[in-house]
Amino acid sequence: MSIFKTFKTIFAKSGEPPTEPVEAPSESSERRGRKRRDAREGTRALIIDDSPTIVAALKKFLRSAGYVTLEAGDAERGIEIARTERPDLIFLDIVLPGMNGFAALRFLRRDPATRNLPIIMISGNEQATEQFFGTRIGADDFMKKPFSRFEVFARIERLLDHECVPRRVAPPTPPGDANRM
Repeated sequence: MSIFKTFKTIFAKSGEPPTEPVEAPSESSERRGRKRRDAREGTRALIIDDSPTIVAALKKFLRSAGYVTLEAGDAERGIEIARTERPDLIFLDIVLPGMNGFAALRFLRRDPATRNLPIIMISGNEQATEQFFGTRIGADDFMKKPFSRFEVFARIERLLDHECVPRRVAPPTPPGDANRM
């Protein structure tokens, strides 16, 4: 499904008949039968992306599940919001005007005020190297655009602790590497 069709489906009025043929039951419909574990009501998510379409889609998904959303169109503003507002979770695009997402991720991980915030990197690029590099410098997860509502909540669910609060799952530090970052 193209990105245009994906977002058209997301923002379509609920009373309109679907324009796409209905797919046969698949693995995704089986996953829908499982009860989703959501973050607690009022969880604050910061979306750092320069695409109004991506921001609107994530906001719609998250707000429908009781999240409070904060938005930034560039990394510099996103870092400022992360430091002052202390969100529970950050969605960070890689390709941004000015500072890119990797530089922002490094900055957030080095800053004591933001180092423990869980961060999910997002990118439209198909390169697996982005995922590897993002994880290596401190991303908690990676999501490719376009993404589905199911994928967004599955990524968040992996970060939830026993109290349904998103937590950073820091990779183990190699011996002798404890002070690096």
